[in-house]
Amino acid sequence: MTDEFSVESVYAELLGRAPENKMEPRLAPLFRAMDVLGEPNKAYPIIHITGTNGKTSTARMIEAGLRAHGLSTGRYTSPHLSKVTERISIDGEPVPDATFVRIWDEIRPYLEIVDSELVADNQPRLTYFECLTILGFAVFADQPVDVAVMEVGLGGITDATNVGDGQVSVITPISLDHTDLLGDTTEDIAYEKSGIIKPGGFLVSAAQPVDAAQVLLEKAREVDVPFRFEGVEFGVESRSVAVGGQVLTIQGLAGRYEDLLLPLHGAHQAENAAVAVAALEAFFGGGEKELDAEVLKEAFGTVTSPGRLEVVRTAPTVVVDAAHNPDGIRVSSEAIQEAFSFSKLVVVVGVLREKDAEEILKTLKESLGGLAEEFCFTQSNSARAVPAAELAELAVDLGFGEDNVHIAEKLDDALEWAVERAESNDDLAGGVLVTGSITVVAEARILLGKASA
Repeated sequence: MTDEFSVESVYAELLGRAPENKMEPRLAPLFRAMDVLGEPNKAYPIIHITGTNGKTSTARMIEAGLRAHGLSTGRYTSPHLSKVTERISIDGEPVPDATFVRIWDEIRPYLEIVDSELVADNQPRLTYFECLTILGFAVFADQPVDVAVMEVGLGGITDATNVGDGQVSVITPISLDHTDLLGDTTEDIAYEKSGIIKPGGFLVSAAQPVDAAQVLLEKAREVDVPFRFEGVEFGVESRSVAVGGQVLTIQGLAGRYEDLLLPLHGAHQAENAAVAVAALEAFFGGGEKELDAEVLKEAFGTVTSPGRLEVVRTAPTVVVDAAHNPDGIRVSSEAIQEAFSFSKLVVVVGVLREKDAEEILKTLKESLGGLAEEFCFTQSNSARAVPAAELAELAVDLGFGEDNVHIAEKLDDALEWAVERAESNDDLAGGVLVTGSITVVAEARILLGKASA
């Protein structure tokens, strides 16, 4: 049996559990699992990240900074784009297949103990996400890594990753998403996310809506940890567009860092970079010790963020972006207009059921304005995908104009149509944007030859 097949068989076993969008708001089974496994959650310091948008990009920047400082890292993020091992990374690379399978085989009997206790108590057994999170903690302890960067799956208080205590708690911008599970206001959502702020830690937060910032501030004071907010103690001092990204000057907590080349597009990525710098300063010296500017430059120069305003083809340029809520769509639209000189943009859109499709489409239309005339509505292979025709109908109701709306149920047909339409521009400056859900972006990357992330 090959490792590749083994990873697939473990993945199939994990998928047989309650799915990712059916996360249980509970932590007791996770603590029980940590207990029977010998507390892998306490084997290394943790930088814990939550927020609505920007978590994965920020995690990758922090990880790059840690590695440039000579530390061995574990990074746990979700969801994956092409292969489940991407969620558990060691030193910047997906965990080797053999390690993924070996550790799963080692922990499976212990998870069966927890499962049987849950079933006896009339509770659902460990979910897909809970099992993957436990596997992540176990892989990092087995390596062992010097530090783990852990991204929350959903919320904070009862998220499976919250059995780890962050030495630094990082909160990226909070906006409305998963309102059915987290609450209808940014204040409610901030309350959920504040659950990762722990005694003995250090809070680093992006600029937040006033109500959300207040909640985080109160939580930090309650558990008596230092807190630093973007726009108050640190932030982006200046930024300019450069070939393949942007050049930044960041005012950190302890130092000022000039001429940082970040190979990612958009003001939002610059802000993520400022948050990452503050998190690194907090981790290495409690926010009082300046980082080595050259080491930071080296780190940022290596950063990638697959599926986030990623160019996956040229002539015409095809950009994929996993924006899947209105705020994500808005900042990505601004970044596209700043970083690319498209004369026309053809947009391929697919959305998942649990997302606010109406607000996503409204924001797309408003923020791209006249640049995007033609939209192709499609669907990924996910069972949770909104049917393409339903999305198109919604778009027409929102005033997109029937002549500008195309339907292609299959993503490969949608891409082919969009590329053809972009190429029809005489000035050769037409482009394609694929967005709306992570599943549609993941499938588009594979269809366009970007197999690994």
